Amino acid sequence: MFRALKVFNYRLWVTGALVSNIGTWMQRVAQDWLVLTILTNNSGTAAGITTGLQFLPIVFLGPFAGLLGDRVNKRKLLLCTQMAMGLCALLLGLLVVTHTVELWHVYVIAFLLGVASAFDAPSRQAFVSEVVSKEDVPNAVALNGASFNLARLAGPGIAGVVIALFGTGPAFLINAASFVAVIFSLWRMRVSELQPVARVPRGKGQIREGFAYIRHRPDLMMIMVLVFMVGTFGMNFQITNALMATTVFHLGPGEYGLLGSVMAIGTLAAALMAARRKNMRMLYIVGGALAFGGTVAIAAFMPSFALYAVALVPVGLAALTFMNACNTTVQLNTDAAMRGRVLAVYMVVLQGGTPIGAPLVGWIATEFGARWSLGIGAVVAIASALVALVMMNRRNHVRIRDQFRSLRPFTVAHALHR
Repeated sequence: MFRALKVFNYRLWVTGALVSNIGTWMQRVAQDWLVLTILTNNSGTAAGITTGLQFLPIVFLGPFAGLLGDRVNKRKLLLCTQMAMGLCALLLGLLVVTHTVELWHVYVIAFLLGVASAFDAPSRQAFVSEVVSKEDVPNAVALNGASFNLARLAGPGIAGVVIALFGTGPAFLINAASFVAVIFSLWRMRVSELQPVARVPRGKGQIREGFAYIRHRPDLMMIMVLVFMVGTFGMNFQITNALMATTVFHLGPGEYGLLGSVMAIGTLAAALMAARRKNMRMLYIVGGALAFGGTVAIAAFMPSFALYAVALVPVGLAALTFMNACNTTVQLNTDAAMRGRVLAVYMVVLQGGTPIGAPLVGWIATEFGARWSLGIGAVVAIASALVALVMMNRRNHVRIRDQFRSLRPFTVAHALHR
């Protein structure tokens, strides 16, 4: 389960990322709480716009950022992007603690953070394959997910306590300080032990080459479409959880932070389960999307805060299973020379839909209620997964009826017994 940790550089990387991710989750909670309860009167639309602005730059910059990652030293590029994101957190924290922050400040800083993140995300994803050997990439990707979700387990809860005791400003300042850990880990790596791929020389039409490569790969195309639909309309929990906590259950920042931590129990479990797998199949992608839609639908109907929190555990489990399967499949099934550009497109469809989905989900929650925003995301995820399943079976000449017939009672009973 932890075999990638035998690599010194990876141990440095995952440790620094864990500290930084805790700060990042603190900022996400503090940012939404700042917008919802201090700068507006529980405006889901304003929270959605903030989130949308943070992910908007990757739509326009993502393909170029991926090409840049294929051309330059990824480690040095990540040092620059991590510093830029730390400065954004520091600026917002100073504005809050000096009581000069306004809503437009949050919008601008969210956009600037998104610019830095657009250049950071593709290279950060592709950098894993330079830190460990190809055989350990699935394990390293899964452990990255475990680190991210361990931070998600701790970050929102810590943020809730910090906000309740000191306000949102210190949460942003703690996040700014947390970037020192990942910058230090990149600086201290043993460069001689890295396995960099050959850099792509400058040339014309290289971004178009990336899109053409994906267009001629049906497996990658299916993943991109599924990730866009599920990510855009289903994975807006920083908005929906905030609105469920405030407008449905009428609770405070501590309970809102607790929702993120509870959900991370499921995502952390899924990441550790994925770390044990040696290969990845399309079944995990389609099945994960179906399970995600079903569990979100159940969560939308939970009548109390406690039951809603419990329902988020399987939601997190399904969400991380789906995302980890998509990420690992894209990394392993893409040629090394194209990996940066393909992962950039992957990040564009994953995060680039947020400027559309986040304001829309926020508006639906404001106009019709937070439960509706969850329900619509669930329906979109289930419908998209079913369409993908039909298309995948058609390409492989398999009938769904035959798949159901293969699930005989004694087979299921034997699996449960094992």
